[in-house]
Amino acid sequence: MSKSTSLYNKYLLFIAGLGGLLYGIDVGVIAGALPYLQATTDYTPGQLSTVVAAVLLGSVLSSLFAGALSDLFGRKKVMLLAGVCFVLSVPVICSPFGFEALVLGRILQGAAAGLIGVVVPLYLAECLTADKRGFGTGMFQFMLTVGLVFAALAGILCAGYVDGVVAADYASVTEKAAAIFEAKDFAWRAIFWICAIPGVIFTVGAIFISESARWLYGRGKTEAALKALERSRGPEQAKLELAEMGADKPEEASASKEADKPKDSLFQKKYIIPFVLAVVILACNQATGINSVLAYIVDVLAQAGLEGSLANKGDLVVKILNMLMTIVAMILVDRKGRKFLLTLGTSGIIVGLLGVAFLFLNSERKMVDYTSLINKNAYDYVRVEKVVNEKTGLEELNADGTVKTQDVKYAFFAAVTPEEIKGLTKAETFVPSQVKLVYTINDEVSVKTLVVREDTPSSELEVKIPAKEDQSFAIKSLEIGPLPSAMNGWLVTLFFAIFIASFAVGPGVCVWLALSELMPNRIRAMGMSIALLINQGVSTVIAGTFLPVVGNFGYSTIFFFCAGCTVIYWITAVFFLPETKGRTLEEIEAIFEGKKK
Repeated sequence: MSKSTSLYNKYLLFIAGLGGLLYGIDVGVIAGALPYLQATTDYTPGQLSTVVAAVLLGSVLSSLFAGALSDLFGRKKVMLLAGVCFVLSVPVICSPFGFEALVLGRILQGAAAGLIGVVVPLYLAECLTADKRGFGTGMFQFMLTVGLVFAALAGILCAGYVDGVVAADYASVTEKAAAIFEAKDFAWRAIFWICAIPGVIFTVGAIFISESARWLYGRGKTEAALKALERSRGPEQAKLELAEMGADKPEEASASKEADKPKDSLFQKKYIIPFVLAVVILACNQATGINSVLAYIVDVLAQAGLEGSLANKGDLVVKILNMLMTIVAMILVDRKGRKFLLTLGTSGIIVGLLGVAFLFLNSERKMVDYTSLINKNAYDYVRVEKVVNEKTGLEELNADGTVKTQDVKYAFFAAVTPEEIKGLTKAETFVPSQVKLVYTINDEVSVKTLVVREDTPSSELEVKIPAKEDQSFAIKSLEIGPLPSAMNGWLVTLFFAIFIASFAVGPGVCVWLALSELMPNRIRAMGMSIALLINQGVSTVIAGTFLPVVGNFGYSTIFFFCAGCTVIYWITAVFFLPETKGRTLEEIEAIFEGKKK
């Protein structure tokens, strides 16, 4: 391989890696910006949830069309489109046009993520040599984890700026309040602007990469395909690979316009097995609960027995471990193979999830039901503490705790205090406890799980809900149990570490390879779109049901469920997945067609 060819392949990996970085930023950027967005706008919780979820909507919509677009216009042009969507999203999000513009910008970010998630692994699979394809796709996953950290660092940088403003001295309280407001308003916008930088680099860089040779060949552009191959392979290897394309699918060598119209259906017999395998792998990949674990791990570790500050440190450790083990996977994937890493990874995930589930089950069995000892319609142990009139700023309550006026922004319901826990449990001294409170607001059931220590701030023992004049409130159940020990929390952290390390070294990297390698050439783009859409659908369902399931049935239930789904993943990897290491895409396709090469 010549020096120029080697440099081009490195450049190609760099641009594709930036695609993974953008995907990770899309997922993680809102976490740092949301607190400042809440502090500087009057958006309702429902509107803020819409802002968070808009990325998923954009991603789902673009995933539907990503395959068709990449087949119609080419892989390179769709990558450029993704970069443009990402870059344009930032000025739209940061514009002064309010909620609608913010949601539109987030949808654009999601559209970029959906396009990148399909077309970049597809492009890598078609452009890299068989011995580098695993490393290249691993680079995409590694840069995705870097994107999560990049977004977090942008948030930390802006948080430091806000903290500096808060600590500064001002002539008056009013002046300081105005300065803090401006700092927070600047901070959430700055986070998005910082994250736009890699988007600009990706978009400009994608201009200088070659189109996929396989896409060009499939469109009858044989000379262009040869030139693209020569840029990454060298002249001799390029001719050999082009000949292999023609030998494997001679009918595709036609340069007629009919070549632009794929005739094969996704559901022909020779395509069903690889398509189903890809779908099962992608669905099970999300059914491990990876996204929900990464999103809620701080809360989970706090419930497991760790102090809040330690739980946050545990979150950072997990993200760093995720990055390091992804590097290990990149090194091993082309040496040990996809099947080996998926088998190893899913085995570790099962161990990690079962360990977490059994530890939580042991804690949950110690919970005692105190519902029968309280008056559910009075505010003996869960009381309305205050309701503030939005217009006057004054507390306005009737004697029975009902709201006097409709001009109310929020009601704050104070949860069980340490003194009340001591009274309920009839303990001589207060024992740090976990409290599970199920209550209804206008017959809508909600669940709140609290960690209560003697030094727990009252702000952490509140349930914040919108208040209206005709609002009704009642307690359905109240369970109290001892708070798990710090040792229990560290054991949960250990099993989470096993889970994250196993995911990173196996499914984290191999899922993108399965998505791109298993699909036959003619249906690869459309099949990947459908499979990725199913992947995102499973992720959405788990994320949407995670907290309700935890509230009603406990953490053990959700983690046992995820472990069960991972068993299906393991069976698929061990007994049904062929090894694709070192094989060209045409050789992999021949396996499912029953041919021997």
